[in-house]
Amino acid sequence: MVYLLMVFIFFIIIFYKAGMSRENPSLPPDSAKNSIFPSIKFGNPVFMNCNSKEPVVKYNRLYPGILLKFHEVCIKKVTIMDEKKVLLSGIQPSGDLTLGSYLGAIKNWAELADQFDCYYFMADMHTITVRQNPADLRSHTLTQLAQYIACGLDPEKNTLFIQSHVHQHAELAWVLECYTMFGELSRMTQFKDKSAKNAENINGGLFAYPSLMAADILLYRPDFVPVGEDQKQHVELTRDIANRFNGLYGDVFKIPEPYIPKVGARVMGLQNPTAKMSKSDKDPNGCVYLKDDNDTIMRKFKRAVTDSETCVRYDRQEKPGISNLMEIYSACTGKTYAEIEAEFQGKGYGEFKPAVGEAVISVTGPIRDEAQRILKDKAYLESVYKAGAEKASYIAEKTLRKVYKKIGFVAR
Repeated sequence: MVYLLMVFIFFIIIFYKAGMSRENPSLPPDSAKNSIFPSIKFGNPVFMNCNSKEPVVKYNRLYPGILLKFHEVCIKKVTIMDEKKVLLSGIQPSGDLTLGSYLGAIKNWAELADQFDCYYFMADMHTITVRQNPADLRSHTLTQLAQYIACGLDPEKNTLFIQSHVHQHAELAWVLECYTMFGELSRMTQFKDKSAKNAENINGGLFAYPSLMAADILLYRPDFVPVGEDQKQHVELTRDIANRFNGLYGDVFKIPEPYIPKVGARVMGLQNPTAKMSKSDKDPNGCVYLKDDNDTIMRKFKRAVTDSETCVRYDRQEKPGISNLMEIYSACTGKTYAEIEAEFQGKGYGEFKPAVGEAVISVTGPIRDEAQRILKDKAYLESVYKAGAEKASYIAEKTLRKVYKKIGFVAR
């Protein structure tokens, strides 16, 4: 009887100690880690919502098959999850986000969070290849972040960060410049376009920016890069650079694939429906911005260039203006071109244009109002971009160290 009692007490002590070691908020971070998962090599663990009392999962790619929650010095092992494929993209904060940016990219991004491990960044380093007003650049960067969130990019499901806050982008860009051929850079269409528009400032950064773009992508080993058809050339160059580097040093970079949405992939300008809608459009009526008020949006659509006919019919070659409006209307309402043609049969452009404006307002109005609300909460915005940069830096540093080791740099 005494023997059984001693065994019972022994097991009580064992289970009590095991429970204390798994969750002991008084332990310092390193000892807490080692006492819980002595067989796991930990990196930087600070990926959490600091405003929350409970640990918040930020991502599940630190260690294959293991998802961890971190809250200051308390660490908990939680549910094992399947590893998601990685997806990454960014937009330059060179101006206000446009309807084209939303329908062509961001709207699709918001729907991918459950399927992919998503990274989205404000590409401010790319922006300075063209001269910027510093105050405007800062304002546009924070506004773009607020609009990202308002468009549905939940910071708890997506990693949102500012490019210049992750120094590994610039470091890897220099390495990749040394593995990018002059002829490859000179053939890039965006260099030619921007050089023509900024003849007084054709700088080295403008010429070499595809190497920075390749670094942006390859740092995070993404499987897919969501781009418009006009950006596909950059992903192809990135693949060429990565294959060249891997051919010399082994399997260092993952080779990404372009992810091009079939619907709303390219919204054209309202005044020039043969050119992509752009925030650099010099005609103020040619571009719709997410921050535009309802009256401004309606005015721009009523002034949209169409043709001399009155029939609402989809024909990109013969009726580019109307076809562009139909694509926008379809993206905002979910209706097919056939349904749109039937809806406006015999009604003419005088009724169709305002209807497109109303459809756009129904989409952009809530985004505009939410972005304005988020912008007022500076502490929240700061917590989002700092947490995003911390996670991005952790992942990027692993890639950069591997690259440095391969090319012969002394470890720091």
